Amino acid sequence: MRMTRRMFLGQAAATVAAVNGFAAEDAAKVKVGACVLGLENAQKGGVEGIQIGAGGATDVLSNTTPERRAHFKRVMQETGVSVCSIMMGLFNDFPLATDPRAVPWMEQCIDLAKDVGTDNILLAFFGKGDLLHEGKLKEAEYAEAVRRIRAAAPRAKDAGVSLAIESYLSAEQNLRMLDAIGHEAVSVYYDVYNTGVTMRYDSPAEIRRLKGCISQFHYKNGDKYLDADRPYFEAVTAAVKDIGYKGWIVLETSAPSKDAVADAKRNADFVRTLFA
Repeated sequence: MRMTRRMFLGQAAATVAAVNGFAAEDAAKVKVGACVLGLENAQKGGVEGIQIGAGGATDVLSNTTPERRAHFKRVMQETGVSVCSIMMGLFNDFPLATDPRAVPWMEQCIDLAKDVGTDNILLAFFGKGDLLHEGKLKEAEYAEAVRRIRAAAPRAKDAGVSLAIESYLSAEQNLRMLDAIGHEAVSVYYDVYNTGVTMRYDSPAEIRRLKGCISQFHYKNGDKYLDADRPYFEAVTAAVKDIGYKGWIVLETSAPSKDAVADAKRNADFVRTLFA
């Protein structure tokens, strides 16, 4: 029997809750990570985790090799910093929907995620991989992306990993995609700048609409510090709290002062005040 959206959302909410510790009755409690620092300087930047990249677009992704896995685990042990997610940003230039290596790449990243102890893989859909044209879905690319993610999802489930779609899709379009994939190991990676600023969606409303489907968040603010737009981030964070989110807030922030470590710390401290 085909899974309906309601059935899927029920399963997705339960799975994301298990993976990220969602609890609607609890106050939101988060950990702050970053994708703009390395594991080596994460502590100085005031973050608890780092989102690492998948590596270059070779048949075997460079960050998935045994040597790189050993490196990540060694630095994690030395610093106490976690890998909060793996970012497959290469899909922006080598789209998941069209590159024949997409499924093997996802499988390599699933194995890497399990090895380094993270439960989240960001699947990027920007640049050449954007699924929208003038606000409408590119139906052929969308259908193929659905098929390929569905093919990798059982491996992700077995590894305890969520494949998280980060895109310019609206909440309704994201729900349609999750429903079409119909697998509990797939979720939404929600970037509050791409949605609220670039696409001008009502991000707080969308976050509430996607309750139970969001596995991780990016907080960013273009070339400014996060606190330069305090009212916006207060509204977004209120929505994050309302859905009972309990997981990682990952900084994808710039360095206005040209000191990436100091600026990451300023942004991390601000995020913590939002959730205090």
